[in-house]
Amino acid sequence: MARTETEILIAGGGIAGLTAALTFGRAGFRTVLVSPEPPVTEGDADGSDLRSTAFLQPAKHLFEQVGLWDDLAETATPLNVLRVVDTVNWPPQIRDSREFMANDLGEQSFGWNLMNWRVLQGLARVLKDQTNVELRFGTAFSSMVSRDSGVLVRLSSGDSIAAQLVVAADGRNSAVREAAGIGVHTTRYGQKTLAFVVGHPKPHANVSTEIYNQGGPFTLVPLPDLDGQPASAVVWMNPGARAEELAGMEIAEFEARMSERSCYILGPLHLKSERRLWPIISQRADRLAAQRVAIMAEAAHVIPPIGAQGLNTSLNDLILLRDLALMAGREGLGGEKMLGEYDRKRGADIRKRVRAIDIFNRVTRSPNSQMQMLRLTGMKAAHDLTALRHALMRAGMGH
Repeated sequence: MARTETEILIAGGGIAGLTAALTFGRAGFRTVLVSPEPPVTEGDADGSDLRSTAFLQPAKHLFEQVGLWDDLAETATPLNVLRVVDTVNWPPQIRDSREFMANDLGEQSFGWNLMNWRVLQGLARVLKDQTNVELRFGTAFSSMVSRDSGVLVRLSSGDSIAAQLVVAADGRNSAVREAAGIGVHTTRYGQKTLAFVVGHPKPHANVSTEIYNQGGPFTLVPLPDLDGQPASAVVWMNPGARAEELAGMEIAEFEARMSERSCYILGPLHLKSERRLWPIISQRADRLAAQRVAIMAEAAHVIPPIGAQGLNTSLNDLILLRDLALMAGREGLGGEKMLGEYDRKRGADIRKRVRAIDIFNRVTRSPNSQMQMLRLTGMKAAHDLTALRHALMRAGMGH
């Protein structure tokens, strides 16, 4: 069996892993990425990721630095306003709403929305020209032996790779994290989210809308026009049984239910894609590093899809890890000092974000009338108290 030497080995071929490979490659490090499956880069292909992500300011800056943004910009929709709507009962009745404006912080946009499959497509194209990055799809991380001097990784193919640093970006059930002996704390909410694309008669005007009711938010995130009509990506959270019921409905009935749930804010909604179900959990690793190993993205943290925190938090992991690698240089790459600093700095931020979103989800999904009143009071305070509004907006944007 063959043995390869590299500086960085990345496990995981999703958005986080591929972005890490591109980032470390552009930073000058010899990098190998392994993944059991290649990315699905067409929206209508089996297994495509029909979720969208609002990439916030730090993520866009990273994409610009690594040469990815030019590929994505044409299909990225700016998010200039976040509208939060509080509703009760069924069909939902609007009690109140607030709008958070990016220009309140001197920014034109909070972020830019992109379909996840489109980001994977862009990453695949740009990585083709990155000569110091080797992509090994169809093979997976199997085991590793780490020492002070480096780490030897055995792959599912039987080949081995010697590296100075292993980066775990292999998801919430990370094999690398398990091999490194790092445990996790997991919270299961009994919720699932439906992700799909809709068309609607009213323009979204680059406003992202979160509509709260029991079960979780119904979120409309702007997309480019589709078939000559305004379009949005939808993330709809519900108790698991209800989400599965909605996923199995005939299209006409489903369109009626989702239009009601949206309070017709953008008019009647029409389904423009398949419906995909995703379980909702909250998860945090006990630590972010072991000997010669750094864990990031969903290997390190899983956050419910609220406030665009999930993938943006993952990219913040990557930004710090890259910066620390450059500071450490080749001699210090993957060393105890570098990884200790990564664990200390990112660990504190992740703990705060996971806890905040956990509390927020528990409050906003509750059917209890007192909790619903707390949700309404919190929404008003978060907007109407200027200092609090600015602090929450800055934190939400990744600062």
